[in-house]
Amino acid sequence: MADTVREIERKYAATDRTRLPDLTAVHGVAAVVEKEPEILDATYYDTVALRLTAHGITLRRRTGGHDPGWHLKLPAGPHARDEIQAPPAVELPGDLAGLVRSRVRGAALVPVMRLRTRRVRRQLVGADGAVLAEIAVDAVRAERPGGAGGAVTWAEIEAEVTAGGGPGLLDALDACLVAGGIRRSDAPSKLARALAATAPVARRVERPPERKRSTATAGDVVLTYAREQARVIVALDPAVRRELPDAVHRMRVATRRLRSTLRSCRAVLDRTVTDPVAVELKWLAGELGADRDREVLAARIQDGLAAPPVPPCAEPARARVRAWSRARRSGSRRQVAVALDGRRYLALLDTLDGLLADPPLCKAAGRAPCKVLTKAVRKDFARLARRMADVPAAPAGPQRDLALHEARKAAKRARYAAEAARPALGGRAERFARRIADLQQLLGDHHDSVVAREALRELAGAAQEAGESGFAFGVLHGREEAVAADRERELPGRWAKAARSARRLGLTG
Repeated sequence: MADTVREIERKYAATDRTRLPDLTAVHGVAAVVEKEPEILDATYYDTVALRLTAHGITLRRRTGGHDPGWHLKLPAGPHARDEIQAPPAVELPGDLAGLVRSRVRGAALVPVMRLRTRRVRRQLVGADGAVLAEIAVDAVRAERPGGAGGAVTWAEIEAEVTAGGGPGLLDALDACLVAGGIRRSDAPSKLARALAATAPVARRVERPPERKRSTATAGDVVLTYAREQARVIVALDPAVRRELPDAVHRMRVATRRLRSTLRSCRAVLDRTVTDPVAVELKWLAGELGADRDREVLAARIQDGLAAPPVPPCAEPARARVRAWSRARRSGSRRQVAVALDGRRYLALLDTLDGLLADPPLCKAAGRAPCKVLTKAVRKDFARLARRMADVPAAPAGPQRDLALHEARKAAKRARYAAEAARPALGGRAERFARRIADLQQLLGDHHDSVVAREALRELAGAAQEAGESGFAFGVLHGREEAVAADRERELPGRWAKAARSARRLGLTG
């Protein structure tokens, strides 16, 4: 099983004559402990097209030092990466291979660089003896497999904050090093520097200058939004596999946003090409939804059992919910894993790459975006208005619940259309999207109460069959009925606000 370490560091340029300043001058550092030199030998892997490097990801197999083995580094924010480590092995471990699959697809991983480093580590220790940070001074030699491009050497310094260091320590170290005449490195990583230094010299080809457009077109706006959602899907793939908090939800939302954009912007993108892609995106959202829906439902019921006044027999009910959730979690997590490892998902990612690289633009794509995108948002808002009109006409009970659920789905589509159009339509579109999001949240809470009541009836029945009291589940069922009734009473006011925002945006007469 791979281990994960959050790496928070900065890199600095150095030479053989570079000397470190007095690091005990940094607040909180009581001593500096120099360790014995280490010899590190690392082979970096990527596709021939360097797909991992393009996404800021590094994969290496290293010998020597205190942590030999496979190391996969994934971006985790400014100056931070998550390093997933696996023990030494000839082949790339399967869990690490899964984490790069959304980038690699079917391409082979091959050695692209060998780095041999002489490292001297200095541990910065606090007054209590805890290691706060490490400063590594590295002498590096890099060469490509087969010696292409020759070998390059350089020196650099890495400052890394450990788990014992405070959040401001990296900045304090930076100030100390810079004051000591040491400048930050321009290279984002050793691998990036080595690849650039050993790259073959490309033959310069003269190309005519491109004619610049003075303003963005409708196609530009739509494609920018669509490409961002596709990027998010791929970027979140490793986080979903690692079961990081909220990763499934965010990936599902990006999938829905992209699908909604393809459906709402049919005047911009040829639907004969995009409709099949939208079908596949709906499939992916459904596969992700099983796990997300389980998370939301279990949390809602557990919160209800803990909310005052606590229902009688709440503790046995909590235990039953935990067992019920674990059983459902096992199945839903397995479903997500199978989907992300399957050919259908990887084919979808390849299709999206092709679609967004060579988009099937319609005539309207070349027009000014304001009119084109207003029309798209207007169409989706009209659909929402029709769904909202169906709600009061539906009989109370399952038919009303279904009408509200259909309105919720229409609200989501109208919101995403407005978000995509915001760069062209400005603040009014942003405010409209917020109003629709408020409406969507209310409708979503109503729908969650419907689903929760179904689950509570199931749990109460199982408790009674086991000879336990189902009273706590009955109390929660009553509370959920009250929640649903409250949301229905709030709905006209929330809808009126959304409708006013739509008029300001010019979506209605």
